[in-house]
Amino acid sequence: MFAAESMVRTLINQGVEVCFTNPGTSEMHMVAALDRVDGMKSVLCLFEGVATGAADGYGRMTGKPACTLLHLGPGLANGLANLHNARRAFAPVLNIVGDHSIAHRPLDAPLTSDVEGVCAPMSRWVGTVGSSSEVSTMAVEAVQQSFGPERGVASLVLPADCAWSNEEPDVLPKADMPGLRHIAREVVQNVASAIAGAENPVLYIGGAACLEAGLHAAGRIAQKLGCRLIMETFAPRVSRGAGRISPTRLNYFAEQAAEDMKGCDCLVIAGSKAPVSFFAYPGVTSELTPEGADVVHLGGPADDIIQALEALASMLDTPAEPELPPRAPAPALTNEDEPLNPGYVGLSLWRHMPDNSVICDDATTSGMGVYPWLENGPTHEWLCLTGGAIGMGMPLAVGAAFGAPESQIFALCGDGAAAYTLQALWTQAREKQNVINVVFANHSYLVLNFELDRVGAGEPGPAAKAMLDLSNPKMDWVKLSEGFGVPAARATTAGEFDAALIAALKATQNGEGPQLIVAEI
Repeated sequence: MFAAESMVRTLINQGVEVCFTNPGTSEMHMVAALDRVDGMKSVLCLFEGVATGAADGYGRMTGKPACTLLHLGPGLANGLANLHNARRAFAPVLNIVGDHSIAHRPLDAPLTSDVEGVCAPMSRWVGTVGSSSEVSTMAVEAVQQSFGPERGVASLVLPADCAWSNEEPDVLPKADMPGLRHIAREVVQNVASAIAGAENPVLYIGGAACLEAGLHAAGRIAQKLGCRLIMETFAPRVSRGAGRISPTRLNYFAEQAAEDMKGCDCLVIAGSKAPVSFFAYPGVTSELTPEGADVVHLGGPADDIIQALEALASMLDTPAEPELPPRAPAPALTNEDEPLNPGYVGLSLWRHMPDNSVICDDATTSGMGVYPWLENGPTHEWLCLTGGAIGMGMPLAVGAAFGAPESQIFALCGDGAAAYTLQALWTQAREKQNVINVVFANHSYLVLNFELDRVGAGEPGPAAKAMLDLSNPKMDWVKLSEGFGVPAARATTAGEFDAALIAALKATQNGEGPQLIVAEI
């Protein structure tokens, strides 16, 4: 038995059930161990950014880590952008990064690199196995570190000789995992006094506070006090749809976000941090808390914010149930020939999307156009682009499909973003996943056209315009999708999209695997 088998068995005992992998020579003994040991599903990804994005999606849906298996520093580097998103989502992820054998590293072979240095920027913890005797104990520590208490990315570097050794370290049983910190009653009392005594308070929520239980408690508080309930722009996961509290989503652009916060004299932060603008702009403040407002922290990502919100709601003597509007019927399709736009996509999802769906949003401007239409529609979980690193949507959907196998999964992607990680389509097809990919094809980095105007860089000339233009040549997403094994359809009108969505849902629900719709907007 290889030492790697002890690692895999130990990881399974810690509840790690899925490995998203793109291995190389240094990881071959881990590949063999995954083959020999039952209990962990191995999922091949054609690009490391798909593997890391999938691990993020799985972590957001299950609250526990999947692992990745990546090849040395360059392989890990290919996955860093989506690890950045995972880090910002506080998603539990465990990277296993192969390295050269300990004796081989000083020889400076072509793939030698500072693996730990590559891991560090996107990891809350980095560890390196020093000998084969450590593989099990280090595996347990890595899983524990991914649980936090501030959950996040843990990276474990595994030298090849530590994996191939014939030494058989003990397979370790299930270990205790860190939990979220309990927020003291005194903290809750201080927050209760501050928010109840304010004239125009804002309850600002993020992280786990945007899950159904957190929203329920936050809604009780907001309705009791008549205060504004605002959530961060890109929360990791938002429980939405009929029967759920719908907070105001903080606007993306700084000036509009400042209007959302205007007049606030007491900002209570639950599960997040004080809001700031996504970027800096000339002459515009980056801090969005109104001047003079008291800032009171109930808790952050490492704290049990749902427990704290429930305690705060009780302390404020709120009703046990917030008032919720009845489920609204979706409007009928009456404008079939209208040119397609994101709003029509949102209306079509409202009409046809099953309850308990999951939406992975990597569509920036188009996603913002879909979002409001589903406020009181079918129940769903909306996963946001937490770190702003595009190329997340299709990989996140891969992981979400493993984490929520009974749910219909949607990936909403801009065409520029989708081009970063379209290899995810191959994994979706290979695994026959119930994913519907929607690619908004505006043939432009549209949000950057807005930003170019906003940052005061002057009138764009031909070179500047060309750098943001995707129309020369236009990507053919039907052919690209079909080339990776995913059937695709193109829609240019509201009616065509509605018909394509009905057909795609029928296919996924019949077990035919993933589908793609090109939304020409």
